[in-house]
Amino acid sequence: MATPLTVTQNPVLGDSVLGSRWLNPDHLFNQSVSFFNDLLGFNATNGPQIIAIYHAVVFLFSLFFLTIISYCAIRLLEIRSKERKHLLHEITEYAHFQAEREKKIHQGETVSKNEKWVKTLNYLFSQHPSDWKLAVIEADAMLESLLDQLGLSGETLGDKLKSADKDKFRGFASAWEVHTIRNKIVHEGVSFELSHHEAKRVIALYEQIFREYGFI
Repeated sequence: MATPLTVTQNPVLGDSVLGSRWLNPDHLFNQSVSFFNDLLGFNATNGPQIIAIYHAVVFLFSLFFLTIISYCAIRLLEIRSKERKHLLHEITEYAHFQAEREKKIHQGETVSKNEKWVKTLNYLFSQHPSDWKLAVIEADAMLESLLDQLGLSGETLGDKLKSADKDKFRGFASAWEVHTIRNKIVHEGVSFELSHHEAKRVIALYEQIFREYGFI
């Protein structure tokens, strides 16, 4: 008669993973419950206390996450509100910019018959920063033409300014200033930053010189 097969326990390794009790869900569950009871210092008689603590912990976690969600929602609304205000500001600025551009172009066409000056204003009131630099370059070319008409000699505009009589040439200081800025634009290229406000100021100086001599 065959003897039944029994599972032996290694005295050194203890319970083997192949042992049936480690694969028994009831055993594992009881071991887990026993572990947490020992860890928390509770027994079966104070189960309601464990449930109350569990509810309190869940409540605190829920309150914490609700606070986080509320804060994020409020911040999102604030950001959206700022975005709307910024967008409205941009739209208003663009409308003002377009109105000012059309006004200046119209003034240039009606007040001045100089096509180069009208071209300069078109560059100045463009939306592209590179065109603002072209406006200065165009105005500087007009200044050189004015100096030629005034009979100033020299190979370059700078040479012509050097030969000018400071007392007789109205706008001498302004002419040197704007010509220096034009040279920076040409020599430094894209590394030279010219804001729209500064471009308008420079063109206004050119305009003052041109109007002094009825050039535009």
